[in-house]
Parts: sequence; structure tokens; C-alpha cells
Amino acid sequence: MTSDTSNKYYLGFFLALAAGLIWSFGAPTIRYMIDAQIYQWHYLFCRGIMVATVLVVFLLYKEGLAFRHNFRRVGLSGLIGGVGLAFAFIFFIFGMTFTSAATTLFMIGTQPLFSGLLAYIFLREHVRSATIIACFISLFGMFLMAYNDWQAGTLLGWLFGLLCSIGFSIFAASLRWRPETPKFTTIIIAGITCSLFSVIMIVISGDEFSMPLRNVLLSMFHGTLVATGLICLSIGARYLPAAEFMLLSLLEVVGGVLWCWMPIFGINEVPSTITLFGGAAIIFAITYHAVGMRQQSTPPTL
Repeated sequence: MTSDTSNKYYLGFFLALAAGLIWSFGAPTIRYMIDAQIYQWHYLFCRGIMVATVLVVFLLYKEGLAFRHNFRRVGLSGLIGGVGLAFAFIFFIFGMTFTSAATTLFMIGTQPLFSGLLAYIFLREHVRSATIIACFISLFGMFLMAYNDWQAGTLLGWLFGLLCSIGFSIFAASLRWRPETPKFTTIIIAGITCSLFSVIMIVISGDEFSMPLRNVLLSMFHGTLVATGLICLSIGARYLPAAEFMLLSLLEVVGGVLWCWMPIFGINEVPSTITLFGGAAIIFAITYHAVGMRQQSTPPTL
């Protein structure tokens, strides 16, 4: 490995690590909301606007006004991916407010497996044996958490977590469908779609278009976390093998569970034993999948 290649690898590693760490603070941010189940749509509106704004500023810095031409290149794949990501944003908030942070985050951890399945079904991509085995292990973990949430009366939150994972998978699969699809522009579309849908739901519900200042600031902070993590991840992915990229993504799941669990943040949300067992099964499945991908791939010539 040359010095230049080594430096690029470590850059990719630390950027992917930073993305997972940044995103891990999303769960505790939601836990600090006032009346979370009342202001979900208001929070989503502000967060969607913030995600789109941060990415527009980044693209203006990176490409200047020329970035607006990317909207012409989005195509059907970008629209499908943007809508899928928008609903992933929505279901994440609802999952967090209807069940434990651990359940929601562990369910999101299954996203790489769902992406592989969608790519197989719709794009006819080859599915590795490691993916199939990992899916069955994940299903076992998901079943454990579903059983726990059913007993606790929070099965709806588990379902929202599942739908969130599927939404992220649709976004990932859309980029594999047309790799030339401008990723950041697709995410801007997701942020705007999320905000517009939130406005519609607020109007339909007859709620006032306002929420406590604390929630406004938290939603803006959360939107900045999401957008910043996406920027780090997109740059880091250029220099990092997919298997290692997938393993580092688990930092969001593990970190988010720990931040809501540890007394230092004042949330003290202790996951149930069954949830931890189910989450451990999912993390093992993703790790097994990543290791299998690395072993079955051809090492690059450096």
C-alpha cells in the first residue's frame, strides 16, 4: 500500500467514524424534546428544512451556483430515493417517540441487509451467502424485539423502526440503481419532501403552526447533525471498502443506545434484556455480513 493510498484509507476511516458518532447523538436529541408525541410534525418540518439548508450551503461552497443543474439529473431514481429517505426521516421520529431508543436504533441497523434484498429483487444483483445468513440472524433479533414491544404495548414503535430501515434501504438501493444520481441533491429533495408532508399533516390535524423554542432549537441541531454526518460519510465512502464502511455505521446504533442509557445525559433509558439480546443478534449479523463481504471480495491492486 503506497503512502498516498494509506492516507486516503485513514481519511475515509475517520470520516466514516465521525459520521456514525455524529448521528449517534440524534436519539438523545429527540429525548430532550418537550411533549414529543404532540410536536412530531413540527419537529420534522424544522429538521427537514435544516437538512436541506445545510446541504445547499455545502454545495454552494463546493460547486457554486452550478449545483442547481444537479436537479435536472436526479431522474426517477433520485425521486424514489428522496421520497424513501423522507419517510425514513419521518418514521425515525415516530419510532423514537413510540418505543425505546434501543429498539428503533437496532431496527435501523438492519438497513444494509434490506438494501441488499431490495437490490436483489429490483436490480437483480447477486446476493452473497453471507447476506442470506445475516438476514436470518437479523430476523431472529427483530422477532425478539417485536415480542418485547408487543408485551410492553409499544409494538407500533417497533413497526415505525422497521419502516424507517426500509426507507433508508430504498434510498441506498436507488443510488445503486443509478450510481450517477447526485446524492446530495437527492437528500435535499428528501428534506424538502419531509417538510412539505409535515405541513400537510399539521394543517389536516388542525394544530397551530408553532412549538416551544426548545424544540425548534433541538430540531435545527438535529438537522445539522444529519446533514454533517451525510457529508462526512459521502467523502469517506470514496476511500473505504464497503465492508468496513458497513461496520463503522454500527457506531450510530451502539452510540445512540449508550447515550440514552448512560446517566451522564440525564435520560437513563435502560433497554430491556430481550431488547439487548435482539440488538446483539442484529449487530452480530451486520458484523458477519461485513466480514463475509470482505472475504468474498477481490482485494484491490495498490
